[in-house]
Amino acid sequence: MNQNMQPIFILPEGSSRNTGKSAQRANIAAARAAAETVRTTLGPKGMDKMLVDAMGDVVITNDGVTILDEMDIEHPAAKMMLEIAKVQESEIGDGTTSAVIIGGELLKNAEELLDKNIHPTVIANGYKLAAEKAQEILPKLGKNVTPDDVTALTNIAITAMTGKNVEMARDKLAHIAVEAVLKVMEKTENSYIIDTENIKIEKKEGAGITASQLVNGIVLDKERVHTGMPRLVKSAKIALLECAIEAKETGTEAKIQLTDPRQLQAFLEHEERALKDMVEKIISSGANVVFCQKGIDDMAQHYLAKKGIYALRRVKESDIFALAKATDAKVVANINDLTQNDLGYAGLVEERKLHKEEMTFVEDCKNPKAVSIILRGGTKHVVTEVERAMTDAIGDISAAITVGKYVAGGGAIEIELSKRLRAFAEQLSGRVQLAVQAFADSLEIVPVTLAENSGLDPINVITNLKARHDAGEINSGIDVETGGSKDMIAIGVIEPLKIKTQAIQSATEAAIMLLRIDDIISASKMHRGAGSPQMSQNMPMGM
Repeated sequence: MNQNMQPIFILPEGSSRNTGKSAQRANIAAARAAAETVRTTLGPKGMDKMLVDAMGDVVITNDGVTILDEMDIEHPAAKMMLEIAKVQESEIGDGTTSAVIIGGELLKNAEELLDKNIHPTVIANGYKLAAEKAQEILPKLGKNVTPDDVTALTNIAITAMTGKNVEMARDKLAHIAVEAVLKVMEKTENSYIIDTENIKIEKKEGAGITASQLVNGIVLDKERVHTGMPRLVKSAKIALLECAIEAKETGTEAKIQLTDPRQLQAFLEHEERALKDMVEKIISSGANVVFCQKGIDDMAQHYLAKKGIYALRRVKESDIFALAKATDAKVVANINDLTQNDLGYAGLVEERKLHKEEMTFVEDCKNPKAVSIILRGGTKHVVTEVERAMTDAIGDISAAITVGKYVAGGGAIEIELSKRLRAFAEQLSGRVQLAVQAFADSLEIVPVTLAENSGLDPINVITNLKARHDAGEINSGIDVETGGSKDMIAIGVIEPLKIKTQAIQSATEAAIMLLRIDDIISASKMHRGAGSPQMSQNMPMGM
């Protein structure tokens, strides 16, 4: 064989390659860095982050997915932590921080096993086994909940909002969230369907959080089209139109030659008559409120105002469908088809001013399947964080009702699950047993973090909790005020089961995927403006 053989390059110049343990360590370090970033935000005593973008816009939050999303993460492994948070957010709306820190801890403990020369595949198999066992154990630790358990649902909402800068109005916001979810909930034969899209949230600064309210109908960020229209309509009969109230234009370019001024007059009179006919059609249907998805001609506005009809134009399609669900009106595509049977009902339609803006309130609907929540706050940043808290609460209540179970919060469920997984590990043999034990240890990061963020000694807290759980107190969690332990279900610190099952599933799958990577090949640096992201050899995480 020729000893002077030249090395063979299969990658373009400037590309980098990271293989074996160094690749795994680089991925684990980046993912853990992302997890550590959000870790201090967990729990009722968690801290907030201030994120400033390139434009100088400020976001102040302790919401895990918002923090990771705003950080503009570059490293691909750290991006997987963001994916965990995004999946958790889309599935439930809450529990993003817990999911991310469990994922980070699974990777940290995996690194220790890698140092003992345990193969990544063995660790991945152990984690998969442990996750499956956890999904089997968790429902057994849950308590049943139905839509009639308003106290339990309210406690779930309060738990979701704790630590979210809404402490002063937490109880009121929790009741609003529960009432909103129960209104839009639909029952099928043996389950409940809750589409949270049917809960419309409007944010307005300028008042305290306690001024937030639930509207038994829909709030539209629109004002009436004509000042001659009534500001308030009681016992409103509502027409929803997809079509415009305007003179029809020809579909093609047309040139009309007029040879006589009277022809022009006739042409204008014809347009006016067409508009009058449209308005007459609305009046004959019995409607006294019209919401139009497209435009309303100035002349038509005048006729509608003369007849005392309240009208809005260019209403968003999503709002039209929300109004249909709230008022039980049918959306009409052709004004000639409008009849009395197509009209919806609302006890009150009124134009009101909120923070210098005119808004239309459609409320007192009979059995609305779409409702609105108006959130207030002293500043834009406050009201945005109130919205995140409300979204978390709505997601938690929906998850609790659809799955029908809740579990103890305050780290209780993680300690009990960790204990049971260790017992399961003892039934296994070989190196996979170490991986299951590492998985069990990883779950303790939640109570450890809760203790640290509350200024407590985590070793004392965890030792005390483990002793309680060994004594059979399976709902015993951290009392963040005293550092002791309490029955979390008894004091109302509860969370939907789905938060835990989803967090463990997402975190485990992401950890396994990262562990199975042993080669990172990054493209050569592109010239500035080439439109492709750059990645250096050690691939730092951009923030």
